Amino acid sequence: MTTSTPVTAPRPEPDAGHRAPRLAVWKFSSCDGCQLTLLDAEDELLPLAGRVEIAYFLEASRHQEPGPYDLSLVEGSIATPEDEERIRRVRADSRYLVVIGACATAGGIQALRNLADVKEYARTVYARPDYIRTLDRSRPVSDYVPVDFELRGCPIDKGQLLEVVCAFLAGRRPDIPDQSVCFACKARGTVCVTTAHGIPCLGPVTHAGCGAICPAYGRGCYGCFGPVTGARTDALLPLLRRDGLGEREIVRFYRTFNAEAPAFAAAARRAGGQDEAGERDRAGERDRAGEEDSASEHEESEGEGGAA
Repeated sequence: MTTSTPVTAPRPEPDAGHRAPRLAVWKFSSCDGCQLTLLDAEDELLPLAGRVEIAYFLEASRHQEPGPYDLSLVEGSIATPEDEERIRRVRADSRYLVVIGACATAGGIQALRNLADVKEYARTVYARPDYIRTLDRSRPVSDYVPVDFELRGCPIDKGQLLEVVCAFLAGRRPDIPDQSVCFACKARGTVCVTTAHGIPCLGPVTHAGCGAICPAYGRGCYGCFGPVTGARTDALLPLLRRDGLGEREIVRFYRTFNAEAPAFAAAARRAGGQDEAGERDRAGERDRAGEEDSASEHEESEGEGGAA
């Protein structure tokens, strides 16, 4: 299962003084959308809240309890020096650490800065960029500490989140199918937008979890849940071209929500490389055409001179 990685960090034992497992929810560099997904669970959250001790969840309560925690949910990417220090403390205090959302699993939208000069961005956006302390790259949590499970999505799906929480609190592996969005389309009886209508769609290479919402409304999948295991991005490339996407559009397609997810990052690089090669070819053609025009004008000029 690619949505999980082995645990190598020592795990603190649960506090025997607590009858209920202790849950903590942490925010790093992100928009809070995945934490809100947990709050949006509403009816399902009430029974869960009765079975756990919510020890730390600033999005829901100012009440804070110190660690250790049985389960930590981490939203957001590691993008600042403070993030890097704090995630190591969270890992040390957590028996299980589950990362939730595209930011925590793949760097998020803010990982687009990895492709540019972050200091230049800071100078453009902020009046006093010297106040900004940030890392050069936005990275997933697993680049810094071992994680027990990665739940994909931008934002995550509340049904999958509740399954993950219940599974870890019950001491079993989460039942999150590692399937593409195409499976979800088939399950809900949605006609394939690519086959039937020629609409560009990342569904064949994207992890399921959203319920195939976009194809159900006649739009192609945007890849919010990141790459599925064994994503065949090479096979999808000719279809994206056939359906009208240029190379630069394909690059942007793959870099929308999960720019640092390895499979999507590699696909974007390949498409971009072909775009650069195509641009070089087009530039070469323009140069050659320019040389031929110059030669033609020179010959005409000489001919006119001779006739005179």
